[in-house]
Amino acid sequence: MRTLNDYFITAKIANISTAGSTFVAVPDGGRIIKILTSIKNAITTADAALSFEIGGTAVTGGGITVTQSGSAAGDVDTAEPTAANAVNEGDAIEMITNGGSSTTCECQVTFVIRR
Repeated sequence: MRTLNDYFITAKIANISTAGSTFVAVPDGGRIIKILTSIKNAITTADAALSFEIGGTAVTGGGITVTQSGSAAGDVDTAEPTAANAVNEGDAIEMITNGGSSTTCECQVTFVIRR
């Protein structure tokens, strides 16, 4: 159940099949309590590994693997960070993909942040 103290940031990774980073700005402080991803289409060859960092520090328990086998548009994966998940107003969350998969695939990422 969500509280009035939760807010959401949604961002896009243009292609999880290309290694790289994308950043999203944080409008208010809090802790990332959940990360959800949804892909636009199936990926092939291998799984795509996503990780997240705040100020160059990895979010503990925040890694997500988008599984190639059986992947399809609309697949949702989640992570519930356990530490190194505090954000301040004006921070940026870095969304990192290892580019392990093939097939161009957009990924929407939603961060649930609790104040």
